[in-house]
Amino acid sequence: MIDLRLSPQAQTLLETLSAGQFLDPDHYRLQLAAERLALIAGFDELICLPTLNFQPFDYQIRAAQTALRRFRGRGLLCDEVGLGKTIEAGLALKEYLTRQLARRVLIVTPPALVEQWREELAGKFGLTDFVSSADADFRAAGVGAWARFQRVIASLATARRVEHRAAIAEIDYDLVIVDEAHHLKNRASVSWKFVNSLKKKYVLLLTATPVENSLDELYNLITLLKPGQLKTPREFQRQFVVPGDPRLPKNRGRLRELLADVMIRHARGQVGVKLPPRRAHTVRLPLSPEERALYDDVSNFIRDRLSDASRVASDEGREAGDENGTAGEAALDTRPPSRSSAHRFTLQTLQREIGSSAAAARPTLLAVAKLAQMQSYRDTLQSLADRAATLDHWAKAAALEKLMAGLTADRSGKAIVFTHFRQTLDRLAENFKAQGLNFVVYHGSLSAADKDEVVRRFEREAQVLLSTEAAGEGRNLQFCRTMVNFDLPWNPMRIEQRVGRIHRIGQTREVEIYNLAAEGTVEDYLIDILDRKINMFELVIGEMDMILGHLADERDFEELLLDVWARSRSEAEVKAGMEQLGDALAEARAAYQRTREYDEALFGEDFTAD
Repeated sequence: MIDLRLSPQAQTLLETLSAGQFLDPDHYRLQLAAERLALIAGFDELICLPTLNFQPFDYQIRAAQTALRRFRGRGLLCDEVGLGKTIEAGLALKEYLTRQLARRVLIVTPPALVEQWREELAGKFGLTDFVSSADADFRAAGVGAWARFQRVIASLATARRVEHRAAIAEIDYDLVIVDEAHHLKNRASVSWKFVNSLKKKYVLLLTATPVENSLDELYNLITLLKPGQLKTPREFQRQFVVPGDPRLPKNRGRLRELLADVMIRHARGQVGVKLPPRRAHTVRLPLSPEERALYDDVSNFIRDRLSDASRVASDEGREAGDENGTAGEAALDTRPPSRSSAHRFTLQTLQREIGSSAAAARPTLLAVAKLAQMQSYRDTLQSLADRAATLDHWAKAAALEKLMAGLTADRSGKAIVFTHFRQTLDRLAENFKAQGLNFVVYHGSLSAADKDEVVRRFEREAQVLLSTEAAGEGRNLQFCRTMVNFDLPWNPMRIEQRVGRIHRIGQTREVEIYNLAAEGTVEDYLIDILDRKINMFELVIGEMDMILGHLADERDFEELLLDVWARSRSEAEVKAGMEQLGDALAEARAAYQRTREYDEALFGEDFTAD
């Protein structure tokens, strides 16, 4: 039971209303506004806590209270990577909603984190009414969707588009949350101007690295929260920046006082959050001659088509892609490849599918064959699809069968096997059944109740969870400590998110990760550079995004990977191109490390929550 005490003013208002003595409407509205202001000042206890589906840490609760009480809902959450800035922002959001102080909410994130946010809010906070800007209903409504839906999660790239900006700018938001807010560090950028233009009562910015190259970046973020807090740009430079060195502050004491009004930062050593170690194992295996020939022929077809497109596109200019496209939609596009980013997406998907299984690649081969304008292309694609259908040997499945026999020898052992593609999942399920494994299957088409039941059975009785990417965000799977990547996403953040399903707060045992990679495939080269160049599996969950953000080339990492693969016509060229990409990753990690060390030196441990 929660003990709620009314203020004398509220008690008087209640007595007046219960007696039928209705007030003047303007007086009533003023009184209601005053009561809401009184509530804002009373966040000593979070009344939403009993409604949560998890137990947050004390420092996360204090951070939310500080943001609500002292910052008045406008704050910069700068905890180190992996400490739960999402949880802190979620607590503030849930508290505002519980107290009915907010209704219309916009959450802006990088594209790869949109679904993660939605699943976290649903699973941990019970907030199931958020829609994604990628949802079919949202997209079908056009620009009017921004006003139609009250609670939206959108990628920054989508929200800032010209066709969306004007519609969003007309909406009065109660709360705006921006994740990875270091993308707003440049006041001259479209992103900064977009967020600054939003009409918002409360705003929370989340970033582990608020400053990278210049203290101006910090000024720009604070200005989004409280314009004038650090005065004008010229006055800020005069008072707080050493002349000739934009990274070096002066008058640190006064600067810290001003920042303490808007900023929270916890370091890992302060909060005592530790995770057990994790170990990664790469299982490299040769393909059979038939598999090798099929993989190479599909890859060469993809290279030829991308080369054709690139030659024409060099004259016409590269068109931006739709981040929400799907292979099925792309396959329906019959425009010339140089005019269709969907064509490129289809070829990229096909390359990923053939790296997973022939079964995954075959539907795309057939779909593209039907729509191919040239008979020679149709014949080639149909032949490849026929070979995929009759392929007898599946080297990766055989390697997985052997691996699973060892992992499940101990009846108490559990493992999660991830694949991106449903066709691969269905074939593996057949193999697991023949192998006699006690397993359950999880995929995005299951109902919410069925998903709950699958996770329950996995925890209580089944040894293996066979899953697509849909598994586990917002769910507690740390009762399992072993994970197998049957195929690898090309986006390293997706790999990291898979690992985060089991290597998370609450895990008490050492985590084991097994990555299957067929020799000479894109995934083989990918796991090599991720492991050798940046020690990816030693990173804290969340750091991968920070590293990718420091790449000099701003294109998506999948695009960079596909470009290297597409332009290489020999093994030597592939190796050289992948080595260069790996070197770029290593440089990005070094740049991120410098930024992290700079922020640690700049902020220290002076900005913990009350």
